[in-house]
Amino acid sequence: MDSLETLLAAHRAYLLGWNIGAAGDANLVTYRSDVQHAPLNGVLRLAGRSPREAFEDARERLDGVPRIWWAGPDSDPETPIHLLALGAVPIARMPIMTTAVGDVAPEKPPAGFRVTEATDIEEFVSAYGKVSGIPSDAMAAAIDREKAFSADGTVVRLAGRFEDGRIAGTAVAWFSHGLLTLYFVGTQPDHRRRGVGTAMTLAAIDLARERGIETAALTSTAMAQQLYRRIGFRTVSSFHLMSF
Repeated sequence: MDSLETLLAAHRAYLLGWNIGAAGDANLVTYRSDVQHAPLNGVLRLAGRSPREAFEDARERLDGVPRIWWAGPDSDPETPIHLLALGAVPIARMPIMTTAVGDVAPEKPPAGFRVTEATDIEEFVSAYGKVSGIPSDAMAAAIDREKAFSADGTVVRLAGRFEDGRIAGTAVAWFSHGLLTLYFVGTQPDHRRRGVGTAMTLAAIDLARERGIETAALTSTAMAQQLYRRIGFRTVSSFHLMSF
């Protein structure tokens, strides 16, 4: 299993792929997409800087966009406490989960369901944006940034469909630092409880297996943890997500 440091580096690499402009230095890593959706703008790491100075610096860099602070194990240990004292508001605690690709058992997808690589980025972003809460008036900007995505790794966009041809499920498979990290795993509301989320996750893991990747990782919402545990993911750490 890859080290936690490697998992976090892959996570930073993906979100920096959304960044426009400078990302700051290694002591305060920020990313800004200018999409009006908080997860696509934020702070990824704080180390070796005064929390107050870093807090003000981050607010200045990200002024004008909704944003979050990923206070995780690659930041100074007391970062969440300092941020709260400075006025940050806790949003959620998201587990960092991993599994060994070779330990994941294949499963048959739902009847009539197939997963292919997405070719229409507008359709794909519109589908995951609906599930992840990107506002309708920010969708065009999200599509533009997805088209311009550039980072240290390979992104594979997966779309799952039933017979009607519409996207029912999405997943972004991010291959970087020798592992697979999953993003935007989602199911359209009218297809929930049909095994779509599991099928999307397993399709990405199949790609990792084909590429000789040994570890898969993701950050999970509270709602999705049970699904990922059943597949074989286990919690190795967590992020404190905060608004500021």
